[in-house]
Amino acid sequence: MRRFAKTCMAALAFFIAAPAFAQTAQPDYAREKRWADEITPAILVGDPVYLALKSGQKFLAIYTPGAAKANSRAGVIVVHGMGVHPDWNLINVLRSQLAEQGYTTLSVQMPVLAADAKGESYPALFPEAAERLQASVTFLRDKDLRKVAIVSHSMGARMANYFLANGGAGNIDAWVAVGISSGTYVQPETFKAPVLDIYGEKDFPVVLQNAVQRANAIKRIRGSGQVSLAGADHYFNGSEAELVRQVKRFLDNATR
Repeated sequence: MRRFAKTCMAALAFFIAAPAFAQTAQPDYAREKRWADEITPAILVGDPVYLALKSGQKFLAIYTPGAAKANSRAGVIVVHGMGVHPDWNLINVLRSQLAEQGYTTLSVQMPVLAADAKGESYPALFPEAAERLQASVTFLRDKDLRKVAIVSHSMGARMANYFLANGGAGNIDAWVAVGISSGTYVQPETFKAPVLDIYGEKDFPVVLQNAVQRANAIKRIRGSGQVSLAGADHYFNGSEAELVRQVKRFLDNATR
């Protein structure tokens, strides 16, 4: 009888706990709102816009028309890394300086988790990230932009990779993956546009360890290449100008 009671209690404990194991990570929309409330009053370059998911949930993006130059008909979706926002440090540099060079930029708030969440929890957000990227493509195409590229950093590059591998490939004309940790890319049979893999000489170990594998993954895609920036870390502190120069040179060729 005691053994039966223990068995019943163990089973009950399992069923009570089971929903916790079954749950998947959900975006922290409250955190996104806090980011938006904090950064939008301080935006000096570009304008905040809000795009919508199919669910009706809205997310922040920063839209900056390109300066009147030869490449002003091309748009760039700028994608930040894990747990930050579309005007964060390096992302601000990319979105504003590429606009100065003639590219219309749209820096997009990607789904985030709580501040203490680990990177391994983020793949659960990739489907929503892909939906946000598709909404961003639609926004830029509606601006009558001739070409649309993605420039993505770190976890944002992994999100972009998922988007391109799951229906987004035909919408993008070029892709820059900055400091991506993955060793694999969307297959060249799926995504045929040029890819630039760029990382810092002093990047995270996992980024460095997978560099050769990534180079091999894109070597069959015409116009693609890999660049290691001397002295740069994962966040390109002090190397921002050279990163922008490399990205612009690639986009000039890939979107002309």
